[in-house]
Amino acid sequence: MTDKTITFVVPSYNVEDYLARCVDSLVDTADTRDVEIVIVNDGSHDRTAEIADAYAERYPDVVRVIHQENAGHGGACNAGIAAARGQYLKIVDADDWVDKAAYVTYLTFLRAQAASDQPVDLLVSNYTYENVEKHHTSTIRYANVFEAGKRLTWDEVKPFHIQQYLLMHTLTYRTAVLRDSGLKLPEHTFYVDFIFSFQPLPWVKTLTYLNIDFYRYFIGREGQSVQKDIMIKRVDQLIRVNDVMVQAMPGAESVGEPGAEAGAEPVPAGLYRYMLHYLASEFIVTSVFLILSNDQKRWAQKDEMWERLRAHDERVYADMRRYEWLTRLAGSRGALGRALVKTGYMLSNLAVGFNS
Repeated sequence: MTDKTITFVVPSYNVEDYLARCVDSLVDTADTRDVEIVIVNDGSHDRTAEIADAYAERYPDVVRVIHQENAGHGGACNAGIAAARGQYLKIVDADDWVDKAAYVTYLTFLRAQAASDQPVDLLVSNYTYENVEKHHTSTIRYANVFEAGKRLTWDEVKPFHIQQYLLMHTLTYRTAVLRDSGLKLPEHTFYVDFIFSFQPLPWVKTLTYLNIDFYRYFIGREGQSVQKDIMIKRVDQLIRVNDVMVQAMPGAESVGEPGAEAGAEPVPAGLYRYMLHYLASEFIVTSVFLILSNDQKRWAQKDEMWERLRAHDERVYADMRRYEWLTRLAGSRGALGRALVKTGYMLSNLAVGFNS
């Protein structure tokens, strides 16, 4: 570690049209003395490498560039995490950016934490969808879950809504937490942001929520991984991510007891409740796209996925099945269950719109 407060890791692959906007938003502040930006050029074939190097030359005390053979989003994040010198770390995808006004509040908070004897392990902030196809924005906030500005433990966290959970865009980890957790994201795999937002949580003991609209998430461009047809095509990768999360899920017997499976200390009940909620959300997403594939082999894979969870931890399986009605629906077998899932998916799109 150095005197850097925050490292922004910018995974970059063929993003020549977007990278400048991203990096400009991170250097466009009056004071970047303790800010580090690590651009990971993940084997790009366009002008990404050239643009990244130009920023490193222009801001030599702030911007560093890693050039590597293509390893996918997870591999790029791994390289950035390994190289980071900041006390805190945030992933900012190269086609996204941060809000200038919120950035000032964000840095002020992190600087105070960096100077503290007991810095919080995790900062949560809001993010805004910037949907270019639908020409609208939507901001995701967490005031119903966290008391803003307060140092919290997991047992002080309120229940999340059924479709609400923490994504990579919301999270700024203390770098040591990520490293202590042993996080290593799968290479050449999409949707690893689920793992990034899940696996390190047992090592997070304290967290703070800032009710600021900091992260701008750009969606709707052609070929983006959250588009419906692409998610169906890449559902095997969702299954892979799902299986990693199952292995990272603390066992129900570790709640409040010594020897927790996923961390060195007992798992707070509030953390178990949230991780169960998040795992349920990922199971729902994967189940829905397996069903929407209209492929009998995929329908069998859905049932197999749930059975692997049961075999891994019967109590977690039971807790998750009764935790939310959507998990029971997504885990239902047969034609009726598939029809109900498809109907629910269409209704949810009509009500709120799918992210792509």
